[in-house]
Amino acid sequence: MPHRLLTVIAASMAMIAAAAGAQQSPGVPPPDHKVIELRQYRLTAGSQDKFIPLFDKQFVETQEVLGMRLIGQFHDHDRPDRFTWIREFPNMTERAKMLDAFYNGPVWHQWRGIANPMLFDNDNVLLLRAAREGSGFGPSAPHPSGLEAKQGDDVVFAVIEYLWQEPGQGFADFFLDRVSPMLSKAGLSVLGVYVPEEQPNNFPRLPVRSDRKILVWFTKARNAGDFDRIRKRLMATSRWKSEIGDRLDFAEERPPQVLRLDPTPRSALR
Repeated sequence: MPHRLLTVIAASMAMIAAAAGAQQSPGVPPPDHKVIELRQYRLTAGSQDKFIPLFDKQFVETQEVLGMRLIGQFHDHDRPDRFTWIREFPNMTERAKMLDAFYNGPVWHQWRGIANPMLFDNDNVLLLRAAREGSGFGPSAPHPSGLEAKQGDDVVFAVIEYLWQEPGQGFADFFLDRVSPMLSKAGLSVLGVYVPEEQPNNFPRLPVRSDRKILVWFTKARNAGDFDRIRKRLMATSRWKSEIGDRLDFAEERPPQVLRLDPTPRSALR
């Protein structure tokens, strides 16, 4: 067989093998994927009642007009000095541009002198991507005006799983394929499942945590106690014990951190 023909066949086989490998690789995100920041702030003592109205009024539409999506903002149900919020970017390149436009723009310059003194610490930030295509948050509802009559909003839960290994080494697929369906069937619909973004932070002015061995999932329940009751009831079932419990215990480096989050008046996620 002519040498040139052998070369062409070998190159074709290599291309096919590479394509098959790319299709089979679990947890590989599409090249242009959305990212979120899960931002936990500790506020200075007594400033929550001032900071949340300021944020809701001045920092929602003014960020979204630049292309960011504010998925939700919350005060911590258990710790009055904590404020948590989630924002989404179309991709990492746009993230850098949007953050530069906001933090070097007129809105932040106008209000930073009021906001910053109320922030004791704002560096607890996770930069995340969807664990699998389609596992991120769905479309947002419109932001409430904040003037609506008080309703019994759900409590949002962010659960940070601390793992022995990186989630792409099997845990993300296990959670999405086995754990998530059981949670949803029990009454805890999983709103989003996220893992750390592999690309480096491209806006170093805002630090992010370097945790690699975590998985974060979100759900909501009618009240703060409902989550615990549903989860305990599920964990007591024979199916959970036989299919989930031991493997979950083996994967977890320590018990997960559960954030119980009450939506602010203008949070889209509620």
